[in-house]
Amino acid sequence: MKLLTVFTITMLISTAAIFAEDAANTPEKITDVQTIVNKANFVAYYQGRDGKSEVKMTITDKKGQTRLREFIILRKDIKDGGDQNYYVYFLRPADVRKTVFMVQKHTDIEKDDDRWLYLPALDLVKRIAASDKRTSFVGSDFLYEDVSGRNLLEDNHELIETTDEYYVVKNVPKQPDSVEFNYFTVAIDRKTFVPIKMEFYDKKDRLYRTIESQTVELIEAKDGEKVEKFPTVVKSVVSDLNTGSNTTMEFSNVKYNIDLDDIFTERYLRTPPKEARR
Repeated sequence: MKLLTVFTITMLISTAAIFAEDAANTPEKITDVQTIVNKANFVAYYQGRDGKSEVKMTITDKKGQTRLREFIILRKDIKDGGDQNYYVYFLRPADVRKTVFMVQKHTDIEKDDDRWLYLPALDLVKRIAASDKRTSFVGSDFLYEDVSGRNLLEDNHELIETTDEYYVVKNVPKQPDSVEFNYFTVAIDRKTFVPIKMEFYDKKDRLYRTIESQTVELIEAKDGEKVEKFPTVVKSVVSDLNTGSNTTMEFSNVKYNIDLDDIFTERYLRTPPKEARR
């Protein structure tokens, strides 16, 4: 009887320990939708002071035929959670080599982002109008706006579901006539705040476009003497359900806090900085 009692107590202690561990791993439930979208936006676009990544893009049409793009993407924050700059330098294939896409992103809703595209074959610098930001990014299923992110102030946000794993947020544009979608939803990981899946619905409330984060890794970076780990999407896929095409982006050699110089000016469109080369 004593042995049974000891065994029972041991099992109770073990079970309590398991429940305690599960509770410790369960993320705090947040009910304020603005806090959720702010955190998700920070994780998606603002981790570290700046960053660099090599990107392989595979565009697949409905017949299964593929086209490849390879480029370097550089990002530098002007203000944490605020204005920032992006520089995308294309390496391959030959017909897009040395093409540059540059963004000076502004979080002031009254100020449009400044976007440039340099076309080396024509030696032409082209300004991308605000009305063009939801058009195809170099012939892929990604849009220009997908690269640097959509301003949070452009949409009304509603927390429509909370599961064990995700916050699901519905986003409705404040100016419906300025975009092609009626609304989009985002499933956000409750532990890391990485946006895992976005679903876009057209003006007839039909799902027509998705963006999925298929692989997420922890990337280490130093900030002074401190080592930080940033949850980072290293593989994402966007699918166009109307055309049957999809585009995969795979990120490699991801680095944070590399102390980029001020390379985000028009002079560097024709003469790429060393950071944009491998």
